[in-house]
Amino acid sequence: MIDAFSAEPPPWAKSARHSLTFSCPVCDASARAAESAWINRRSPVYGSDGRRKWQEFYHCSCGCSWWSWSSDRPAPSTEES
Repeated sequence: MIDAFSAEPPPWAKSARHSLTFSCPVCDASARAAESAWINRRSPVYGSDGRRKWQEFYHCSCGCSWWSWSSDRPAPSTEES
């Protein structure tokens, strides 16, 4: 099992694709459906508003690895899953 807060990235993160929709760019699965996750907390970026954001990496069950900025995460849904 991979620790999402590990200092070292998992091997699958090296080939991750940037997703602008905060979902898998291949099958459109949500981050919640990912098999593994890793947050790159070693290299925060500061947006124009001065807030920190991190790269969040996900490894999907379809085999695709993708990442998005933490600031792009959609607001939590009030609906039950």
